[in-house]
Amino acid sequence: MMYNVTPTQSANCTKNDDFKYPLYSTVFSIVFVIGLITNVVAMYIFTCSLKLRNETTTYMMNLVVSDLLFVFTLPLRVFYFINKNWPFGAPLCKISVSLFYTNMYGSIFFLTCISVDRFLAIVHPFRSRTLRTKRNARIVCVAVWALVLSGSLPTGFLLNSTTKNPDNVTFCFENFSSKQWKSHLSKVVIFIETVGFLVPLLLNVGCSIMVLQTLRRPQTVSRGGKVNKKKVLRMIIVHLSIFCFCFIPYNVNLVFYAMVRTKTLDGCFVESVVRTIYPIALCIAVFNCCFDPIVYYFTSETIQNSIKRKSQSSRSCDVKFTEALQSETTSNLQSSLRNLKAKVFHSESSV
Repeated sequence: MMYNVTPTQSANCTKNDDFKYPLYSTVFSIVFVIGLITNVVAMYIFTCSLKLRNETTTYMMNLVVSDLLFVFTLPLRVFYFINKNWPFGAPLCKISVSLFYTNMYGSIFFLTCISVDRFLAIVHPFRSRTLRTKRNARIVCVAVWALVLSGSLPTGFLLNSTTKNPDNVTFCFENFSSKQWKSHLSKVVIFIETVGFLVPLLLNVGCSIMVLQTLRRPQTVSRGGKVNKKKVLRMIIVHLSIFCFCFIPYNVNLVFYAMVRTKTLDGCFVESVVRTIYPIALCIAVFNCCFDPIVYYFTSETIQNSIKRKSQSSRSCDVKFTEALQSETTSNLQSSLRNLKAKVFHSESSV
């Protein structure tokens, strides 16, 4: 597909971004398979295996729901980017657009909730006891869903998400007009970049810095020991790595992309760079569905302890079964020997 920067430069400034179609179809297929398997397993663990649930697992369960809602729409996107035509109608296109932003910024908020929860538990362990409850965690999750949906649903449903070209080919997820960008999408970008990205980024970084400062104090180390310190450091590394790797490239590029589409930024080179980076950054952002299960393991002591208890109980059952089997075998052998001795004695006495 060919794009123009401005009407006056249309003859000299064009960009072919057809590379995004095989890129999207390949990446979305991989994310669908990996994201579906890992998140279904995580959902099974949360709902069926875990008997003890805390505030962290509440946030994680909501994060799983957010990931699965988006993963279920990926086959439609793969079909579209392979065939370059959307035959499923405008409502499904609107839903797919909405769920993409719901997943991305829902993931950002729920990861931030986990970071803030750990910050309260480590930096203010006593004062935060009344705040860190499962009831308050559920209230926070409801507020996050309300905030995310208030931004994503208008983006998907108030815009004409599908357009047709002269060849009767229907486009989805792309080709929003410059009028739509100036009237609505530019305002949405300002909202989601400020509330949905910049504020959570500052919270994640700020909470991590204060946790690290707390861990450097000798009394904190003596209370928790080196093992707890390593767990917290691992949690911070995993959180910040996933947050920065998945969300910073897309959200930074989205600002420049919006400026290009609204003609705030001009020039062929800027147009070319922004449109080339955008599909790559979007694919990286989509991979958060596959990386979130890593957070579940490294930040949830409840899950790790549950897995350890299960493995230990299975090993103890195996040991008990083996011991019982050996005991039964020994008793049977001893009984057989007694019977054999009795027969021999009876034979000798009869002789």
